[in-house]
Amino acid sequence: MNIQIFGKPKCFDTKKAERFFKERGVKFQSVDLRQKGMSRRELESVVQAVGGLEKLVDEKHKSYPLWKYLLPDAQFEKLLEEPDMLRTPIVRNGRAATVGEAAAVWKQWVEAE
Repeated sequence: MNIQIFGKPKCFDTKKAERFFKERGVKFQSVDLRQKGMSRRELESVVQAVGGLEKLVDEKHKSYPLWKYLLPDAQFEKLLEEPDMLRTPIVRNGRAATVGEAAAVWKQWVEAE
């Protein structure tokens, strides 16, 4: 299992995801979205895994009202430029990924190991 948790330091759900894997003795890589962001390939992989760009965007973010009127390619680029717009945590396990709190899915990943 190769777990990556993309999140924000003060995000409650990000801390919850980290605690979930820590409690089960699963090693993970934690990535601060505000400092590092996501690479183009990482974002493409997550978009494909979760079924669309819309599921990744935090609708409460100040830039969301303008973002939703951009063309799809421009929306993708905006998320690369402004990773703070992404909902967190984004948890990747190889090609699989979840957005937000998804303990049921994480539990399946752990049990499958």
